[in-house]
Amino acid sequence: MPPTADSEPGETATGDFIDHVRRQWHVARPDLDTSPIEVLGRITRISSLALHQLDRALAGSGVSRVEFEILSALARSDRPLRASEVTTATMTSGASTTKHADRLTRAGFLERLPFERDGRVVLLQLTEAGRALVDAEFPARVERDRRMLDGLDEDERATLTALLRRVAGNVEAASW
Repeated sequence: MPPTADSEPGETATGDFIDHVRRQWHVARPDLDTSPIEVLGRITRISSLALHQLDRALAGSGVSRVEFEILSALARSDRPLRASEVTTATMTSGASTTKHADRLTRAGFLERLPFERDGRVVLLQLTEAGRALVDAEFPARVERDRRMLDGLDEDERATLTALLRRVAGNVEAASW
């Protein structure tokens, strides 16, 4: 059943948004087993909603979500990182990392350092302003994530973590 006029976004009279999507697919393509959408559709939707919340939370900080991810990768490292390491950590392209690093450098959130062993390589390091931004924003992000898990007890969270770790392993090992 589609959402009602007074339902919340993502809710339907009988189930959530993904249940509604599966019912639509059942009508359009009754020959397909859409049961993977039960899990992966929800993971995708949760991710999209969480990222939208992060975008909104960062709006006043002067950095985008991708830039915040770059700053966070540097903040959790015990040393300056090569741009290629930041690219790997953030799953962005090398060109995107360079573009965002340029902007973050101009904004005073990170600095480029020469790499002693190879003059062609540049290291990226947080400035004090960059560290202050991550220190201010990251705890709020963790709290938003915690609120998304409200209603799950410690055992349920541990089970969900273990199951998602297995799914992530399948995805990361895939060669399709």
